[in-house]
Amino acid sequence: MIYLEIFIAFLRSGLLCFGGGPASIPFVHREVVSRYKWMNDEDFAEIVAISNTLPGPINTKLAGYIGYRVGGIVGLIMALIGAVMPTSILMIIMMTTLRHFSNEPWARGMAKAMKPVVGVMLGVVGWQFLVIAKKGLGWIFTMIHIVVVSLLILFVVPHPAIILVGLFIWALIGHNFYERLFLQKPKDNSKEDKMS
Repeated sequence: MIYLEIFIAFLRSGLLCFGGGPASIPFVHREVVSRYKWMNDEDFAEIVAISNTLPGPINTKLAGYIGYRVGGIVGLIMALIGAVMPTSILMIIMMTTLRHFSNEPWARGMAKAMKPVVGVMLGVVGWQFLVIAKKGLGWIFTMIHIVVVSLLILFVVPHPAIILVGLFIWALIGHNFYERLFLQKPKDNSKEDKMS
C-alpha cells in the first residue's frame, strides 16, 4: 500500500506542476507533508535546501530521497517513475501539438500566462522558508542572510551553487560561533550570592 501511495503522490505532483523545478516544490510539499504526513515542514525544508546544492532537477531529487526514506529502494523507484513519467508523456504530447500551432495567439498566450502563476507559487514557498528560518535564526539573522545572499547573487558570485557551498561551510563553522555569541545561558549568580 505504501508503494502505491508514494507513486500516486509523485504522479499527482508531476501531473499538476507547471513551470519547472522550483514550481514543483509546493506540490511535493502538499503531498508529502500535508496529505500523507511522511515528514514535517522543517524536515521538508531541510531536504529542499540540501537538494538545491546538488545538480539536476529538484523534483527528481526530492522524489528519489523521499521515496527512499519512506519506502526503501522500491519506494525510490516508485517515486521516480511517478515524478518522471507524467512530464515525459506530457512533453511529447505538448511539443507535438505546439509545433502545429506555434503561430497561434492562444499558444503564445498560454506560455505567457504561466509566468505569474509560477511566480506566486515560488513566493509562497519563499515565505514558508522565511518562517522556518525565523524559528531557527530569528528575524535579525534571517534578514542579514537575505541581504547578504541577495547582494552576492546580484553583484559578486557567478553561480548560486557557490553561495550554497559557502552557506553549508558557514553552517558547519558559524553555528558554534552563533550559539556562543547569542544563545549562551546567563550564569546563575544566585548560588554565588548564597555562598557569600
